[in-house]
Amino acid sequence: MQPDRRQSLPGRRKRPRRATGPWACLVAGLLALAACDGGLAEIARPAALAPSPPAAPAPADVPALPWAPLAADQIHDPDNPALALLQQPAEALAELPRTGSGNFVDWIAALRSGAINPRTNIQPETKVNLLDLDILFEETAGLPAVLFPHRQHTEWLDCSNCHDKPFIPKKGANPVDMFAILNGDYCGQCHGAVSFPLTECVRCHSVPRPAAS
Repeated sequence: MQPDRRQSLPGRRKRPRRATGPWACLVAGLLALAACDGGLAEIARPAALAPSPPAAPAPADVPALPWAPLAADQIHDPDNPALALLQQPAEALAELPRTGSGNFVDWIAALRSGAINPRTNIQPETKVNLLDLDILFEETAGLPAVLFPHRQHTEWLDCSNCHDKPFIPKKGANPVDMFAILNGDYCGQCHGAVSFPLTECVRCHSVPRPAAS
């Protein structure tokens, strides 16, 4: 059975605060971004900006089989006899494009290469609404700006998954900051849970600031 990737999630509950990486990285990120005092500015991408960067390639030192067996993943009960009925992650994921974090799968590359072909909905006539629009978040306390690519998200999600909750589709209406994201709000509803973890800073903070003259 193929995963359903576009159904709206009407009663989605906010995830509790959780640490998604080493404490040192977490604390460093909080300190670096604490200077943000009013939320990030949302600016439609200027025409001169480069296209959204591709997904980060898997580093050379990624282990051949990075997935723990279900009995050792500290999530499943190793004494449950029904565990033998489940497919092991290494068996399910080993043939998919790799990346160096999270669940070690580059899902965008897997989708675009045809390695996976998930249904758009339970109804076969459902239309996929791709939006090729980037948003630049510039108020990032001196760190590289954040370029949010709608296209990569709308390849997986329907507009109603994000609008009007958790994101109001209006410039300046969303007080996004790293404190909220690390607490499971805004981007943190998916990143660190079902998308790449929040410790992958450069995958979002991808637009360098001009050098000081």
